[in-house]
Amino acid sequence: MDERALRVLEYDKIIKKLADMTASVPGREIAESLKPETELSRVEQSLKETSDGVSFIVRKGSPPMSGIHDLRSILKRVEIGAILNPGELLKVSDVLGTCRRLKAYSSESVSMEQDNVVTELINCLVSNKRVEDKIKMAVLNEEELADGASPALADIRRKIKDAQNSIKEKLNDLIRSSKYQKFMQEAIVTMRGDRYVIPVKQEYRSEIPGLIHDASASGATIFIEPMAVVEANNNIRQLKIKEQAEIERILYELTADVSGILDGLKGNVTLLAKLDFIFAKAKLSVDYKCVCPKLNKDGHIVIKKGRHPLLDPKTVVPIDFWIGDQFNTLVVTGPNTGGKTVTLKTVGLFTLMTQAGLHVPANEGTVMSVFEKVFADIGDEQSIEQSLSTFSSHMKNIVGILEKADDSSLVLFDELGAGTDPTEGAALAMAILECLHQTGTITVATTHYSELKVYAISTKGVENACCEFDVETLKPTYKLLIGVPGKSNAFAISKRLGLGEDIIERAKEFLTQEDIKFEDLLMNIEKNRSEAEKERIKAERYRIEIENLKKELEEQKKKLEQQKEKLLREAKEEARKILLNAKAEAEDILEEMRRIEKEQETIEKRKEAEQFKMKLKNRLNEIEDSLAESAMPKHGYVKPPENLKPGESVLIVNLNQKGIVINPPDHNGEALVQAGIMKINVHVTNLKRIDEQKEEIKKAMGIGKIGVSKARTISTEVDVRGQTLDEAIEVVDKYLDDAAIAGLKEISIIHGKGTGVLRSGIHQFLKTNRHVNSFRLGKYGEGETGVTIVELN
Repeated sequence: MDERALRVLEYDKIIKKLADMTASVPGREIAESLKPETELSRVEQSLKETSDGVSFIVRKGSPPMSGIHDLRSILKRVEIGAILNPGELLKVSDVLGTCRRLKAYSSESVSMEQDNVVTELINCLVSNKRVEDKIKMAVLNEEELADGASPALADIRRKIKDAQNSIKEKLNDLIRSSKYQKFMQEAIVTMRGDRYVIPVKQEYRSEIPGLIHDASASGATIFIEPMAVVEANNNIRQLKIKEQAEIERILYELTADVSGILDGLKGNVTLLAKLDFIFAKAKLSVDYKCVCPKLNKDGHIVIKKGRHPLLDPKTVVPIDFWIGDQFNTLVVTGPNTGGKTVTLKTVGLFTLMTQAGLHVPANEGTVMSVFEKVFADIGDEQSIEQSLSTFSSHMKNIVGILEKADDSSLVLFDELGAGTDPTEGAALAMAILECLHQTGTITVATTHYSELKVYAISTKGVENACCEFDVETLKPTYKLLIGVPGKSNAFAISKRLGLGEDIIERAKEFLTQEDIKFEDLLMNIEKNRSEAEKERIKAERYRIEIENLKKELEEQKKKLEQQKEKLLREAKEEARKILLNAKAEAEDILEEMRRIEKEQETIEKRKEAEQFKMKLKNRLNEIEDSLAESAMPKHGYVKPPENLKPGESVLIVNLNQKGIVINPPDHNGEALVQAGIMKINVHVTNLKRIDEQKEEIKKAMGIGKIGVSKARTISTEVDVRGQTLDEAIEVVDKYLDDAAIAGLKEISIIHGKGTGVLRSGIHQFLKTNRHVNSFRLGKYGEGETGVTIVELN
């Protein structure tokens, strides 16, 4: 396919729209490499894929494509025997989950046709619920394994917590003893590195034997690890080493499970990319209200209400176009900005989209031909570097087209022969059109030359067309009229704009009699066409009125029948009511007699019912009181921690503030907590125990080898295109945490341009994220409004 034609017909912009609708990197790669096909069978197959995807979306809604990751590099690591980290395992689990959801999505389509390509691809996907669930149960997030990943891991972590509590108890006893209390800067237990220490005043550093780990900035406080807990701290270190070894064993086991389904996962990567691409084509078709055109190889094109996909759908004027049946050359005339070039580009772009397997934005009944070659000479191609004028540049392109074009080609010319002497230019244009016409090439050309109008009228197989112009408003209507040559409106426009009548009459004297007769002929044709169109509209209006009158008469007849039936029905209903009333009166008399017999018994039962009602009302009041009390903040945000002891690290839930327990909860559940420089009373239900040592280790060292590996391999950008806002914010939140751990100062969030919903939502989230210092949209070369650049703290 001619690369210049792809460029001037803006095929790349359609591909960009298609790529933006994909949900994965492999799917986007397929979309970006899409080129028009020239074999009819391949085009038919590609269009069928799109139609099958549209069928799924129309019947079932959008497919569950979230969770598709590019596993190619991960699966290569598995092949060479590497151990996957938690983040990589989660991606594998996500892909397996997507395959499972797609299979459920497909299986619900009971009436779906059997030869649907999408159904066949989904049926070939391999899901494995066991491996998917095993990974999700074992992996807590991209950096950490859950306690329940194995019994051994849960036991080790339990021992670590017990050892930590034991150390805290010893240190709390020490700092509260009367012997050592005066040596303490503060009565709290803190951490340096992964060791528990106590803050001692500088002047008493020799009074407490132990290891010095740190000092305050002022030097007034020394952080000492007393000798009494050194061995216990060492024991925790050993447990941490065992914990890391168990984590590596679990990761090895999960990687082995992935290796066991490696072939299926490789197939899934290819199949999901293909499905992603097909559903992107289907979404493009649905969004632009496209249809699947009928195909032929005969050069026959029929476009019904075609709309150029790159113009605003609210303002674009649909065109009706046909060629290749009774004529294979079309000469389009009309004023500038009248829609001639848009018509050319619509025909060319529709051809390229069809041959690329994409539906076209037109109405049903549209027919497109598959061409071996498509050529287009559109736009100003003046080249300063090659010292070529506009005419020379166009002629150079036309020479190349004439050498390559044949009876299986589509050629589009914009302003053929322009840029030189009008007489010579018109003669050249006619010769070029004649050459292509004799070759059998399907040709569409726009021009201002009257000579080409005459050539089209007098040559068999060549037809005129024009873009309509309203002289009264001096505006084009953008409607294409095939079979009608365009009339020169220069005199009429000049007169409307105020040019003197004498000048216009003098200008007419310079025209030859042939020119005048030809323009008069065009005027008569246009007048007759306009009158015929008005008569057609009037006849259509009369037809609609007659149909409406006929419909009204039928409705009146129907109403009379209904009224007749209604009267009969009402009479029968009235008789039935009289009978029922009589029966009801008899029943009432019998019921009254029974009531008198049971009246005494009923009085007693009513008293019992009143007593039960009062009891129920009192119980409801008690429940309402208890509910009102439970709504008070005092009675809890979280499950209260048990056996809370002085020195333990806690989180004050409603303040989101870390603190140290000074005094345990009293009989009212109130505990004294040190939060920064403040000491406050907090109800135990508003406290949550935290593992301070684990937090410190994460801050200082990451999370073992896994955290270090994550920091080394993290990318400086994250791509969330194609995701919903909630999914995108979750991905960005995790990514910002990773970037902060890795020490990145500036990262990029790729959200695409689209409707702006994703960009706006991410910006709102960034304003509240603790890692973000500032952010801005990308500059030229950085992705512009499709990318947000974030500066981290």
